[in-house]
Amino acid sequence: MTMTRESAAFGRPYLTADLPGIGGTIKESCDDFLVEEIPSYLPCGSGDHAYLVVEKRGITTLEAIHRIARHLNVAERTIGYAGMKDAAGVTRQTLSIEHIKPEAVAGVELDGLKIVSACRHTNKLKLGHLKGNRFRIVIRGIATHAHEVVPAALKILEQRGVPNYFGYQRYGSQGNSHLIGAAMIRRDWQGATDRLMGEPEAVRDEQWQAGIEAYQQGDLARALEQFPRHCRSEREVLQRLISRPDGFERAFAAIHPRLKKLYLSAFQSWLFDRVVKHRIEDIDAILPGDLAWKHVNGACFLVEDADLEAERAVNLEISASGPMFGCKMKQPAGKPLEIEQQILDNEHIGPADFDMEGGLRMEGERRPLRIPLEKPSFRIEADRLELEFCLVKGSYATSLIREITKTF
Repeated sequence: MTMTRESAAFGRPYLTADLPGIGGTIKESCDDFLVEEIPSYLPCGSGDHAYLVVEKRGITTLEAIHRIARHLNVAERTIGYAGMKDAAGVTRQTLSIEHIKPEAVAGVELDGLKIVSACRHTNKLKLGHLKGNRFRIVIRGIATHAHEVVPAALKILEQRGVPNYFGYQRYGSQGNSHLIGAAMIRRDWQGATDRLMGEPEAVRDEQWQAGIEAYQQGDLARALEQFPRHCRSEREVLQRLISRPDGFERAFAAIHPRLKKLYLSAFQSWLFDRVVKHRIEDIDAILPGDLAWKHVNGACFLVEDADLEAERAVNLEISASGPMFGCKMKQPAGKPLEIEQQILDNEHIGPADFDMEGGLRMEGERRPLRIPLEKPSFRIEADRLELEFCLVKGSYATSLIREITKTF
């Protein structure tokens, strides 16, 4: 089977391009995609915060937070979380709430989620307070050559690392979150609003399509009438536009700050993926001027002599890092800097543009271009593949799966 080197949807090259894909489909049911957080620490049993282990099915982390906050009559901002999880599959993750008795919430079941356990701890859970995630993923309808391809692909990914792409799930259900963020960075509030409303062909619901078409035709009242109730942000923006049709900045301000941050980080992610794409052929190499990432602790250092660091790169102790662009991000030197600067130039933006007001300032950080694959195992039965593996925090299982299936 001959496979293209590029993923058709997002133009992301495969590291395992010389191997054929096995095809198949994932997420046919929630139980085919299980994710469990690996925490940085366990709750100590005392303190003012309740750590809730929540199992959710088919809803996002933010939606789970919304439902729990409504049930407990607390503000959403008071609920802490270590990582964001999308709606697909079954996920177990920890949330924290202050001044709630654990015994009052353990066992609570709401639509799409249940609180499995609760225990006290001394501090609020914050983004990044986890080691990684453990996955169990079922892929159905795979090709007969999977017996040869799967172990060969896993061997390459164990040796060279998994390309640390964000991928499609970072860009929202319509695949346009990064476009909203890009318009925000350019302070183009009409463009941000247009992107928020989306395109009719990107959704399946006919009423939703009608709402988008009405917005594009300037019929704001009909758009508000047609947009589904679950499109809360779009509806709130439309309500403001109806009273002031030219007030796009004021209307866009109705969006929850958490969502605004998501749009901006989606744009950062899209830019980062461009760097991974550019360096995929030598993703396990270190260049002079790289800011090398130490996998043991996440620290970075400037590479002056690449030959001296080559063995550490081969052993996956260090990796080249890429940019999550921001107004204070540390920059590399030499060729790596040229690559990153060209990507910004192509978007006609600079680091200072990320210095946004209203609590939206994006300072930026470094991120490894590849990540270690830990504890991989697989089982094939007929046309069904079951994969289990662990990845560090901030990385995506789809970055591994696509290398094996070649379907996205």
